[in-house]
Amino acid sequence: MSEIKHVLGISGGKDSAALAIYMSQKHSDINVEYYTCDTGKELTETYDLIGKLNSVLGKNIKLYKSIDEVNSPEKNPFDHFLAMYGGYLPSATARWCTGKMKLEPFENEIGETPTISYVGIRGDENREGYISKRENIQSIFPFRKNIWSEDVIKKFLANTNLDFIIAKYTELNPINLKLILDYVAQPISMRFTQKQKLNALLDADVKLFNRVVFEWLKTTDYPVGKLDSFSLIDNDENLGIDDIFKILDESGVGIPAYYKPIEYTVEIDGEIKKGTYSRSRSGCFFCFYQQKIEWVWLLEQHPELYEAAIVYEKEGYTWMEEPLGDLKKPERINAIKKEHYLRMNRNKLNAKTSTSWQDEILQSEGEGCASCFI
Repeated sequence: MSEIKHVLGISGGKDSAALAIYMSQKHSDINVEYYTCDTGKELTETYDLIGKLNSVLGKNIKLYKSIDEVNSPEKNPFDHFLAMYGGYLPSATARWCTGKMKLEPFENEIGETPTISYVGIRGDENREGYISKRENIQSIFPFRKNIWSEDVIKKFLANTNLDFIIAKYTELNPINLKLILDYVAQPISMRFTQKQKLNALLDADVKLFNRVVFEWLKTTDYPVGKLDSFSLIDNDENLGIDDIFKILDESGVGIPAYYKPIEYTVEIDGEIKKGTYSRSRSGCFFCFYQQKIEWVWLLEQHPELYEAAIVYEKEGYTWMEEPLGDLKKPERINAIKKEHYLRMNRNKLNAKTSTSWQDEILQSEGEGCASCFI
């Protein structure tokens, strides 16, 4: 096998944790380097999860550093880069936090080494995640029916590549060859899109499709094409959120503690109601993508961290449109809980459409940076 680096980033979220366990158990033939990028501002629960994973994986999770702590006047990455940006807090329109503390240390650590990066985006998600623009880094998605990234699929299924695909399928000669060749022979157009063609070929035979893609990759400079063999081409699983929780539970690592619902009380029209809240994402404790109910969760579960987040807010620089000092007022807390409680229980009496804590996680996954979320 060629010298190819295999890496898997662990953010502290459920998906990357489950993928690390999955790869260590089902693809132990692949020597994966597990890594994390510590911002210095993670939740205690995140550090606990990484500690548990170290034990289950049987190997240490490597720290990819974004700063030289010895020579930096600040002793953690976030404060270092905050000073560098003149106190300008990260936001949805200026996400320097992800770039400087997650992506840059990853790409600096990899350098020019041909690398396969395993990403924990699930089969029930419709997003691609972070794809490096460096040609020596290739992303693979083991939880999805389609393990290949969009750039690979686009080149592989290009109309100019039809002869290669037809020849390889014919050479492998599956029972349903005629059906498959009918799909392959149809050029991509407005009437038969790339997505339709991809799904048709995957439905016909996932493992066969992967084998043909693997043979094509050998004609390219993609890292997977430099391998003599690749056990992921025999992957035909499509794992969703329930599967992720099952992997975590059965491994003994368990679901990250911040996902677990905690009961709260709220007064609505003179009555005391009981709801539950939790955090929907990993990442820094002051992540600006948090919902307001998650800020309330932080205030009540980690008051010292909430106060630390307030310290960063200065005139003109706040984590969201509402300063944290205002949000922690009792009347605002009650209003936020009330809105959350009503939303979670809407239509509960008339139909089985109430929102669960798992649903909230799913709804939040479209917001934020994949490298911090998964």
